Amino acid sequence: MSTKYLVIFIGGLLFGFGLAFGGMSSQEIVLSFLRLQDLGLLLLLGSSAFVTAITINLAPKVLTKPLIGKEFKKRRRALNSRTLIGAAIFGVGWGLSGQCPGSAMASLGVGNIPVLIGITTMFLGAYIMGKFFS
Repeated sequence: MSTKYLVIFIGGLLFGFGLAFGGMSSQEIVLSFLRLQDLGLLLLLGSSAFVTAITINLAPKVLTKPLIGKEFKKRRRALNSRTLIGAAIFGVGWGLSGQCPGSAMASLGVGNIPVLIGITTMFLGAYIMGKFFS
């Protein structure tokens, strides 16, 4: 196994463990958070956003090259109607189902087999978007 895949595998394990440990693998907890009844996930979301912001801004200044890439590339940001429509669709889907892609995979990892319906529809939506709207 190459170093690249090992780093990706370990990152995925840490990500999934963090989501499951924080309660994101439970649709009931996610839905109660989205209904503003239980704001416990706010700490999980806030801390993950903080760690990500620090990492993506600090890593290029500290490291000479990425752990698994050739070079750091400038981040491109595009805020347009497609981005806003996609964010709205994602938000509605998250609110209706109580799962986002990361938490769905973590939920599957803890044995929540019915979540496969949501994962299937996520892949179907991504396929349709890529096939007909790219």
